[in-house]
Amino acid sequence: MKISLQQIRTGFTGGYCYVHARSAMASDGFTVLTAQKLRLTGCDVFYDMETLISPDRGEHWSDFRKSDVLVRTPLENGLDYVMGNATPMRHRTTETLLLLGNDIIYRDDHVAPAPRPIHTCWSTFDRNKLDWTPCRQLKMPDEERFFACGNGCGQSVELDNGDLLIPVYFHAPGDRCSSSMVMRCSFDGKDLSLLTYGNALTVPGGRGLGEPSVTAFRGKFFLALRNDERGYVSRSDDGLHYEEPRVLVFDDGQESGNYNTQQHWFRLGGKLYMAYTRRGADNDHVFRHRAPLFIAEFDPERMCLIRSTEMIAVPERGARLGNFGCLDVDENESWVIAAEWMQTIAPDHSDWKRCMSYGSDNSIFIARIRTK
Repeated sequence: MKISLQQIRTGFTGGYCYVHARSAMASDGFTVLTAQKLRLTGCDVFYDMETLISPDRGEHWSDFRKSDVLVRTPLENGLDYVMGNATPMRHRTTETLLLLGNDIIYRDDHVAPAPRPIHTCWSTFDRNKLDWTPCRQLKMPDEERFFACGNGCGQSVELDNGDLLIPVYFHAPGDRCSSSMVMRCSFDGKDLSLLTYGNALTVPGGRGLGEPSVTAFRGKFFLALRNDERGYVSRSDDGLHYEEPRVLVFDDGQESGNYNTQQHWFRLGGKLYMAYTRRGADNDHVFRHRAPLFIAEFDPERMCLIRSTEMIAVPERGARLGNFGCLDVDENESWVIAAEWMQTIAPDHSDWKRCMSYGSDNSIFIARIRTK
């Protein structure tokens, strides 16, 4: 397996940095990479969606194009919102580039205090306008537990008939402990509609299970789940109903060291892989040990990472890389995409110069992983 690293510099000068870099590719090689600016002196304060465009499978990229529609949008009572935590994907059946994420509500340029509703949102890419369509919300059942329910930073799966398996996490007003589940939705290239959903998964304590990502492999479906203390995984026969979550471990039984950070999947050369972060990599100076980005083969029978296959996909340069994405280009190439998030550890999270002292500059990295 060979890893080559492509670096896209963003012109970082402090104050704001690009985050949540993720990518999708159409069948003709037309590729988008989405990201948003974040204010370093806040917490999860995101702004308008921006897109890099490549006509040739990521060999050459445009400058950032700011969306005219996926922008901070006013609501009532001094609130506004933006679509964020977004992941683009190719919907093969309609040959549509679909962006899935959730809305984030702000007051006075800070995340609005709880209780705060959350919705799964989507948009499609208009190749004529080279921009996304206006954000729309997925209609959910009118149940209190779905008060805050969104697809944040999650990978989804397209089934053979074009339906989508979309993972979400949710909680009722006043509840800090989230559950995760997978929805089955119809999508015709324009409209996304909920058809059904599976069982809810959670674990006691902390904030439960969030930021789920789903993949399909050899007739089974696999979930990666974020938890405050450790990563979890689960498996399903039908994509909706999942086993009791298991702690993410290596094949020797030792815990992976991943915690409070999302994990994602990719498939390559007939094998299933996971991309993740973990402790124990001389990375105590990185917020929540969110760099470097590791990859390792995942054993679908034993439900564990194979330690001997672990490699670094994106190196650590002082900044966190934990809000990232994966893309299967073809059976012999996959990408791990990450932007250097220029907030650091306590006491001053906004001290971006501390990140830079290790070499980071808010670059966006694409680790191209090939079988040969």
